[in-house]
Amino acid sequence: MDYRVWILLILEAALALFLLYRAGLLTGRTQWLVSLILLADAFILRAAVLGYETLDYQNFLAHWVRFFRENGGFRALAMEVGNYNIPYLYFLALFSYSSIRDLYLIKLLSILFDVLLAWGCMRLVGRFTQSAARKLGCFFAVLYLPTVFLNGAVWGQCDSIYVALAVLGIALALEDRPVASMILITLSFGFKLQAVFLMPVYAVLWMYGKFNWRHFLIFPLCYVLLVLPAVLLGRPFLETLSLYASQTGSIGDGLNYNSPSVFAFFRHVENPAGASTAAIVLSLVFMANILAVAFANRRRLSDQAVLGAALLFAIGIPFLLPHMHDRYFFGADMLALVLAFAVPPLFPAALLAQFASLLGYHAYLKMRYLLPMRYGAMALILALVLALICMLKGFREPPKKKRKKKNA
Repeated sequence: MDYRVWILLILEAALALFLLYRAGLLTGRTQWLVSLILLADAFILRAAVLGYETLDYQNFLAHWVRFFRENGGFRALAMEVGNYNIPYLYFLALFSYSSIRDLYLIKLLSILFDVLLAWGCMRLVGRFTQSAARKLGCFFAVLYLPTVFLNGAVWGQCDSIYVALAVLGIALALEDRPVASMILITLSFGFKLQAVFLMPVYAVLWMYGKFNWRHFLIFPLCYVLLVLPAVLLGRPFLETLSLYASQTGSIGDGLNYNSPSVFAFFRHVENPAGASTAAIVLSLVFMANILAVAFANRRRLSDQAVLGAALLFAIGIPFLLPHMHDRYFFGADMLALVLAFAVPPLFPAALLAQFASLLGYHAYLKMRYLLPMRYGAMALILALVLALICMLKGFREPPKKKRKKKNA
């Protein structure tokens, strides 16, 4: 493997160590030693699989980088290429200038965001505990989580990017940093449409008093700025803004693609179009009900209620929607893991979410089913119950009104 790839891997590991240091979690020799060993192992594991190619890389990503290389790098952003949104294409265009193998660069980008994802999850856990052990445990649990390792280092996918940005955005919102939070959720959406599974929690955060209506104006402004470089290079403005709408047809006509969604329970559907419409309506009803419960209890909201709502959205929306793919519960995996460290009695949610996702990963990476996907769907139903418990238990008692003293 190219020595430059090793250098980049070492730099990413050093970033992870720096983030732990800045968080004040490396206060003694034991913490330093354990962290160094765990980081070295996590990155050696990733280095061992960097050369592995999946069909997604061979049939899509490699061709897209080649397209940029053969058409002037960034200048090719003016043309239609791939079915990813503009921000990710910026990186593919950048990689086309390098003599380092693009497969390595694609995976190194995802591994970088593995680190940022671990930091974001750790920071979110920090809203619930000051325990250094639990925060460190969360950080390394993310790096070693099977779906995180498989998604980026093995598969070469970029789900860690949009989920890292979304999780960090939620953490910053709870820390009363609304502008930074809104910028991050915009970036998350800019990288991948699947950010919409997590975005409804921003309505709950608004009810919680973390945003006012003006903060939501940041979203369209930031999104325009995000795609503006491609527009300046010649991409049509309206076409660029509506790229997601034009890409919805690329998700396929199947009701389920190795996903532990509700459609895993059905081998055959007589009316796929009708079932698809009904599922979309049902997902909207599900989301509306969660928001209604949050609004009805808006004066009793807490950080735990917000976390429970976020996990409900991350599981429930893709669970009910049609055309879902194997990787679409990545955000649910991460929030369930945060829940395990934030509210330990509810830790089974993380195991259930991981089990469900891994069934889909196994189906793609091994080209065969380990177990029927309906087992994963059943696991997610149980995880939904735990997420609901988290939300309901997170409603605080409203402050008692002081009684006025009667005059004697």
